[in-house]
Amino acid sequence: MMQRKTFLAHTLALAAISLFAGAASAQAVKLTLGHGTAIDNPRHVAALKFAEVAKAKSNGRIEVTVAPAAQLGDDAAMVTALRTGALDMSANSQGAVANVVPEYAAFGMPFLFSSQAHAWKVMDSAVGKELAEKSAEKGLIVLGYWDNGIRQMSNSKRPLLKPEDLKGLKMRTPPDSVTVDIMQSVGAEAQQIKFSELYVALQQGVVDGQENPLVNIYAGKLYEVQKYISLTGHKYELTPFLIGKRSWDKLSDADKKVIQEAAAEATTLQRKLAQEADEKMFAELKAKGVQIDKVDQGPFEHATAPVVAKWESGPIGPFVKKVVAAARAK
Repeated sequence: MMQRKTFLAHTLALAAISLFAGAASAQAVKLTLGHGTAIDNPRHVAALKFAEVAKAKSNGRIEVTVAPAAQLGDDAAMVTALRTGALDMSANSQGAVANVVPEYAAFGMPFLFSSQAHAWKVMDSAVGKELAEKSAEKGLIVLGYWDNGIRQMSNSKRPLLKPEDLKGLKMRTPPDSVTVDIMQSVGAEAQQIKFSELYVALQQGVVDGQENPLVNIYAGKLYEVQKYISLTGHKYELTPFLIGKRSWDKLSDADKKVIQEAAAEATTLQRKLAQEADEKMFAELKAKGVQIDKVDQGPFEHATAPVVAKWESGPIGPFVKKVVAAARAK
C-alpha cells in the first residue's frame, strides 16, 4: 500500500511538472519595438496596431511594448541593438539600415519615384524580396516595407525654387549617404543631425534647413522654426520594419506566423495613413503660416543626375540598376 501511494505521488508530481512545462511554453512572448518618430506619426500608429493584432491573434500571449520618439536611442543605435539581440524590433530608417545593408540606398536615388504608390509597387516586387534576403544575411528580418514619404525641403532663409538657391545653405540630412550626395550636388553644405535634435538645431541656427516628408515636418513641429517649404520631391524613403534575427530565431513557427500576419496588417495601415497624412499636411502647414512653393523639378533632376551615375558605378551598382529599371518599368 505504501509503495502504491509513493508511486501515485511520484506520478502526480511528474504530471504536475509536465503541466508546468507546458504552461511555461505557452507563457507570454514579450517583445520590444522601438522607433524614432513622434506619437502622432503614422509609424507609431502602425506600431501600436501591430502590437494589438499580434496580441489578439496569439490570444494574449504575444505582448509587444512600443517605445517611440527615440526612447531607445537613434535609428543607428537601434539597428545595432537589433543585430546584437538587445532590441527585438524596429520601424527604422532607410539611411541607418543602409549603413549595414548598403543596398537600401538604391531606393533613395533622386527623382526615382513619381508617387508613394509607385514606390510600393517596386518595393513589393522581386527587388524588394532580394533586399529582404540581403537583410537576413546581416541579421535583420524584414517584416514589411513601411513608408517614409516623398521628401521636401525647408529652410529659414528663402524659397528654394532652383538648385542655385541652395548654394551655401547648411542643410541637415539624416545619416544617409544618398541624401548627402543630393545636397552636395546642388551646392548645399550637408550636416548630419539626429532627428530628435533637429528642432533645436534649426531654432539655434546650427543649420539653415532640412529635408523630410511633410508628415515628419508637421509631427516634429519644424514649421515653427522654418518659414519656407519647397516641394522639391527630390527623393523617396522607405521605413524598413524589422525584427532582429536573434529574436526571430527564438520564436516558434506558430508565433512567427502570427508576427508575419500582424506585420502585414500594420504595413497596410501604415502606408494608408502615410499617404493620407502627406495629402492633408499641405493644407495644415499652409494654415500655420508657412510659405509653401511648388518647384520645377527639371533643373533639380538635371543637377542631381550625377548622383545616380555615381551609385550605379559603385559597389552596389548592379542592385541600383535593378531598382532603377524596376522603377522605370512600373
